[in-house]
Amino acid sequence: MRKSKILVLISVFILMNSLVFTQEPKKPDELALEIVASQDNQQAFSLLKGANEAFSKEGKFNEFSDFLKNLSLKKKSLEPVLRYFSSLSRYQQLKYLEEKQAWDEYFNKGNDYRQDLTSGLDEVIKSATAKDPLSVYARLLLWQFHQDQQDVFAQDSLADLTSSAKPYAEATKDAVVLKVVADKLQAYEQKSKAREIYKLYIDNVVNVNSKENELKAMAAGFFKDGNLELAETVYDAYIEKIVKSRPKDDLIPELVNLAREFVYKDGSLNDPGYAEKIFSRIESLSSKSAFDEQLSYLRAYNLERAREFDKAKAVYLDFLSRFPNSPYYDKVNFKLGIISAYVLRDVKEAREFFQKLAGKETVNSEVISSLYQLGLLAQWEEDLERAKANYLKLKEKAGDEFKSSLGLAEERLKEIAENKLLDNNIRSFLDVSLKDEYSTFNMSKLELKSSAYNLKKGQEFTMTATAYPPESGCLQVILEYGWALDLGKAAPTFEDSNFTSAYSESGVKVIGLVVRTSAGIIDRSIDLIDVE
Repeated sequence: MRKSKILVLISVFILMNSLVFTQEPKKPDELALEIVASQDNQQAFSLLKGANEAFSKEGKFNEFSDFLKNLSLKKKSLEPVLRYFSSLSRYQQLKYLEEKQAWDEYFNKGNDYRQDLTSGLDEVIKSATAKDPLSVYARLLLWQFHQDQQDVFAQDSLADLTSSAKPYAEATKDAVVLKVVADKLQAYEQKSKAREIYKLYIDNVVNVNSKENELKAMAAGFFKDGNLELAETVYDAYIEKIVKSRPKDDLIPELVNLAREFVYKDGSLNDPGYAEKIFSRIESLSSKSAFDEQLSYLRAYNLERAREFDKAKAVYLDFLSRFPNSPYYDKVNFKLGIISAYVLRDVKEAREFFQKLAGKETVNSEVISSLYQLGLLAQWEEDLERAKANYLKLKEKAGDEFKSSLGLAEERLKEIAENKLLDNNIRSFLDVSLKDEYSTFNMSKLELKSSAYNLKKGQEFTMTATAYPPESGCLQVILEYGWALDLGKAAPTFEDSNFTSAYSESGVKVIGLVVRTSAGIIDRSIDLIDVE
C-alpha cells in the first residue's frame, strides 16, 4: 500500500513539473499587469528586463516600444525605468539592423532611433538620484552608444559614467550594477577604468559581506571564471581578514595554498606576480621557516617565469645554501649561470656556476650544457684554445649520449678548425648581452613567450617574439630576428618572429634572440625551457 502511494506521489510530481516546463511565455497583456502591479522600480526593472529579452529575441523592437508607451499611460511612476528600456531597445534595434544588413530601415529611421535613445537616457539621468542603479545603467548605455559610434561624446560620457560610480557605491548596499559596468569596460578594453570600478565594487562587497568563507568563495568563483582582476582584489581583502584573525599555524598553510593557485603553470590561469606577493607576505610572517625545499624552488621558478630575474637569482641562491643535497641543485646552478651571464652581464660569476658543474664526475645534462657555455664564452672572447678544450671535454664526458649538445659542440669546433668567426646570431646575442656598449638594452622592448615551459622529450612547443620598435611615422618597420643558442629541431630564419620546435634530450634549454631594424638593434631577450 505504502509503495503504491509513493508511486502516485512521484507521478503527480512529474506531471506538475511537466506542466511548469511546458508553460507558454506570458502574453504582453499579462506582462503589463505584472509590471503595473510591481512594488517598486527595482521589481519593475527585473520584469522589464525579461520582457525586453523576449521582444528583442524575435526582433520585435517597435512592438516593444508600443508596449512601453502603453505602460507609461497606466503608471506614471514607472516613467524613468520605461525610458531606460525604451533607449535600450533602440540601441539593440540599431545593432540588429546592422547585423541583418537591413539598410533601408537603418538609414531611413536610424537617426530617429538614435535621437530616441539619447534623449531618453538624458531624461533618466536627470530624474534619477545618485543612489538609483538606473542612473548608472543609463550612463553605461549612453557611453556604450557613443563609444560604438566613436563620436566626440565618447570621452565625456565615459568620464560621467566613472564619476557617477563612486557616489553610487557609497550610497548602496547592492553593488551588482558596478560589476556590470566594470565587466563592460573590461570588454571594451578600458582596463584602467574597469580596475577603478572593480575596486569600488569589491570595497562595497567587503563592507557588506565581510565573512571569511564568503569572501574566499567569491574570490574562488572569480578565479574560476577567469577574472583575475576581481579574484585578486577579493583575495586581498580575504588575506587581510585572516591575517588578523587566525593563528600562525593555521594562517601559513592557507596562504601557501593560495600562492600555489596563482604560480605559473603551463596551460592554466596564473599570475606569477600575485603569487610572489603572497610568498612575500608568508616570508614576512614566518621568515623562511614555511619554505621547505619544494616551496622554495617553486617560488624561485615562479619568479623566473615572471621574468623577475634579479629576485629569482636571490631566491635560487638561498635555495642552494639551504638545500645543498636537493635533486634540483645542478639545475639551479646552471640557471644561475645563464641568468648571471645573459641577463645580469656578469661573465665572471657565470663562469663560477658553470665551472662548478663542469668539474663534476657524475655526468648529466647540466654538466654537458655548462661545458658548452664555458666553450661559448671563451670562443666569444677569442680565447680559442680554452674554448676548444671545453668543447673537447664535453665530447669526452658525453660519450654516446647528449647527441644534441654534441652537435652544437661539433659546429663550434669546426668554426675554430676552419678559422671562422662564431656563428653570427650567437655572436650578436653575446655581444648585446655582454658588452658594456649595449648595456641600455634591458629586454624591455622585446618579449619572448613559449606555449609551454615544462616539456617532455619530443613535445612540440611554439616560441613567439613580440618586439616594440620606436615610432617610425608612416614607414613600415621591417624586423630581423636573430635566433640563437639551443633552438631544438627548428631552424628559424631572419624573417620568423615565431617558430615551432621540440627537444630530443632533457635539461634546461636556453633560447636567445636579438631583433634589429635597418636603423639598428631594438633589444635582446632570453628564455629558459625545462625538458624532462
